[in-house]
Amino acid sequence: MASALWTEAPLVALDLEGTGAQDRDDEAILEIALVPITAGRPSLDNAYTTLINPERPIPRRPWISPGLTDALLTTAPRLPKVAPELARRVSGKVLVGHNTSVDWRLLHRRCPSIQPAGLIDTLRLARYLHPGLRKKNLTALVEHYALTDNVTDLTPNSRPHRALWDATAAALLLTALVNDLPNNVTLSLNELRHLSGLPMEDDLQPPDTAEQIPLL
Repeated sequence: MASALWTEAPLVALDLEGTGAQDRDDEAILEIALVPITAGRPSLDNAYTTLINPERPIPRRPWISPGLTDALLTTAPRLPKVAPELARRVSGKVLVGHNTSVDWRLLHRRCPSIQPAGLIDTLRLARYLHPGLRKKNLTALVEHYALTDNVTDLTPNSRPHRALWDATAAALLLTALVNDLPNNVTLSLNELRHLSGLPMEDDLQPPDTAEQIPLL
């Protein structure tokens, strides 16, 4: 798998919306989206997204989407109910995300049996390609590559800072970033990992708090 072209690898874009790293071991998942990436494109027909009941009231915090209300979340499934589906869709796949160590840290803490084959971080790749770019959060980079309307068209019932929108954005952003590489046509998964991969042990490291910003 590692020597194959990156477009042939089993990639899945992941985004989690959570209560925030300040909750430490009590951080809860509020929403999750998984979007397979096929031949460099997000496969929305095969995507999976769900709200998660955190089983406690959620205080209003500036980085939590106003759409994720207690009233909505209390009707959502609890994490143990959806964990088998998450494992089926994630285990053995390479996860793609923006600042993905944050999402992986939380997913691994809540569902330790899930074992992806690796992590690809579009933030790391963006830092490599655009060291002088001032803003490198997901929405800024999607705007930089003129992908915002494309993401919105693909996810008409979602919005920025919600799991499906952000996972789809990360999938499209990955391809846009790879296209800026000189060897993009022949890029292997190994080479992509060299530029943007993270060790699985990153879940033990503090998250990049620069990416946990208030919603605008």
